[in-house]
Amino acid sequence: MASGYLTTHVLDTSTGKPAAGLSVTLYRFEATAKVKVSHMTTNADGRTDSPILPKDGFREGQYELEFEAGDYFDSIGVPAESPRFLNRIPIRFGISDIDAHYHVPLLLSPFGYSTYRGS
Repeated sequence: MASGYLTTHVLDTSTGKPAAGLSVTLYRFEATAKVKVSHMTTNADGRTDSPILPKDGFREGQYELEFEAGDYFDSIGVPAESPRFLNRIPIRFGISDIDAHYHVPLLLSPFGYSTYRGS
């Protein structure tokens, strides 16, 4: 059985604070389908309360985390453009080691973002 798992952490670099209340959805790519695996919301620390992909569902493959940045910015009162420059942010990545901890953080602002494989 796999012992790896997947987590995230979202920091709002425009406020210098964790991005609380941000909706995150995880998808797995299977053959020609994009399959929803889980959906969570970040807590006050900008993290989900549990792994987005826990040990019992962890397996190799291609994945996508989708961050609902537009809804988050609306909720904290960032004036909306029409359309908003960053609305939904997809991050595609691969999992090749089922025994590893994959951490995919997001550094976010209304006009830019960055990510990396964390620990």
